[in-house]
Amino acid sequence: MTSQPEKKRNEKGHERRRAAVKTRTAVAPGQRTRAADPARLVAFEVLRAVSGEDAYANLVLPKSIRKHRLDKRDAGFATELAYGALRGQGTYDAILAKCVDRPLERLDPAVLDALRIGAHQLLAMRVPAHAALDQTVGLARAVIGAGPSALINAVLRKVSARSLEDWVEILTAGETDAVKRAAIEHSHPEWIVRALRQSLVAHGRSVEEITDLLRADNDAPVVNLVALPGLGDLDEARKAGATDGELVKDSALFAAGDVGRLDSVRAGTTRVQDAGSQLVARALAEVELDGSSINEDGVEKWLDMCAGPGGKATLLAALAHEQGAVLLANEPAPHRAQLVRQALDAVPGETWNVRTGDGRTIAEDYPETFDRILVDAPCTGLGALRRRPESRWRRQPGDVGDLGILQRELLTTAVDAVKPGGVVAYVTCSPHPAETTAVVADVLRKRNDLELLDAGAALDAASLPGALEAGHESTAQLWPHIHSTDAMFLALIRRKI
Repeated sequence: MTSQPEKKRNEKGHERRRAAVKTRTAVAPGQRTRAADPARLVAFEVLRAVSGEDAYANLVLPKSIRKHRLDKRDAGFATELAYGALRGQGTYDAILAKCVDRPLERLDPAVLDALRIGAHQLLAMRVPAHAALDQTVGLARAVIGAGPSALINAVLRKVSARSLEDWVEILTAGETDAVKRAAIEHSHPEWIVRALRQSLVAHGRSVEEITDLLRADNDAPVVNLVALPGLGDLDEARKAGATDGELVKDSALFAAGDVGRLDSVRAGTTRVQDAGSQLVARALAEVELDGSSINEDGVEKWLDMCAGPGGKATLLAALAHEQGAVLLANEPAPHRAQLVRQALDAVPGETWNVRTGDGRTIAEDYPETFDRILVDAPCTGLGALRRRPESRWRRQPGDVGDLGILQRELLTTAVDAVKPGGVVAYVTCSPHPAETTAVVADVLRKRNDLELLDAGAALDAASLPGALEAGHESTAQLWPHIHSTDAMFLALIRRKI
């Protein structure tokens, strides 16, 4: 008869291994996962590229999904896991700091990324705790090593002991500063919370909307599509599950997996583009000019001064083609100028051309030349935090001032390059007043031949009837929590005749 090993008991005669522990491990050590689940591996690769290589999640994720050949369901899981971990990084790091016996900066970056992935599964996804623990530890064991996997297992056990709400309550206990509380609860840097509060007030909204705005930043955005006017259609996208957009014509909302698998998207006649970006491009293309001196051949000349990587330029080119106009797309970086050319390939070549050069010098070559100019100025991107979740952790307060100098120079050049009677659209994907209204006011203050048009009315005219109601004001600001778009700012400036 084979003897059974004696079970260890405590002083009360109970077995030391309790059921609560068993439910967390679920399997014996020899049965634990030792391979990386493909969907979680994709999310891990995205976080490693973002934190280790300063990559952009939206560029890395589709490539990784295709590399690992994820089906629709797994691709959706990987997307939510990667983007969710990036959005929640501030809150998760604060929680992890309570569960790790050393400063987080002393952890191996790969270990920290694995912990963030595990934390998001445990606290914000419908993943059973035992599965989140087992699969995250298995991922770590496969791609990092056995030693780190033990640490990850121990830390995530502590994380799983409380709900996200309980953790936030612990982290904010006794904190009376509303900004600091909001930063922890909604996973935004404190300076961005302050900036967004200031932005709401500057654009005539209540500071009380900050909670809704921060929550909107953390919502997973639906992919917005646009069919290039006169060149593309949305039939294929609709058959794949897309629904028609509610704000702007020729648009659709797509939540059916990897949009890159659509033939029309690969051909470039249907493009991924936020509805806010579509609206500002259409507003410029459709606004009435005031006696602009059209060329002898009657062809309007349009300019996209900061065209890379080519999204708005391609929509503008398609609109120009419909209206018999021509577009010059300018981009200073050669590799981004090539991306613009590739994007514009979907539009007949006689409609567009690409200039590689500094936008601030374009008025020297083309003084008073263009009828319509788009200045989609480089900015902090505070209006696209839901689509660019990593940007909230990369940007610094000093970026606002540094970019403000460039923004003023670009807008000053644009009003020199536009014809009398022509219109310049100044656009940023940021609501920060230092990047929006202050820039416009500074440029207008120095000249007496410029006037603001009603940008709100122009956006209303460019949207589907009754859909937007941006209001009628000198400048216009879209909001994620109000319009379900990126926080696009638009000013339309006419050069007087």
